[in-house]
Amino acid sequence: MSAEQEVLLTPSEVAALFRVDPKTVTRWAKAGKLTAIKTLGGHRRYKESEVKALLSANNSESN
Repeated sequence: MSAEQEVLLTPSEVAALFRVDPKTVTRWAKAGKLTAIKTLGGHRRYKESEVKALLSANNSESN
């Protein structure tokens, strides 16, 4: 896998990581917390690196 080949996650996968509803992930994207990438079919995908960074930021806040 090359450096340009970023792993993309579905809203459901992101929601599972944060233990929230997939609709919450969509709201976060609209609010600018996450960058949504639209597929040709109109589905949203999220960069794994960005999701992991947000997850670790949230984990450090809650500690």
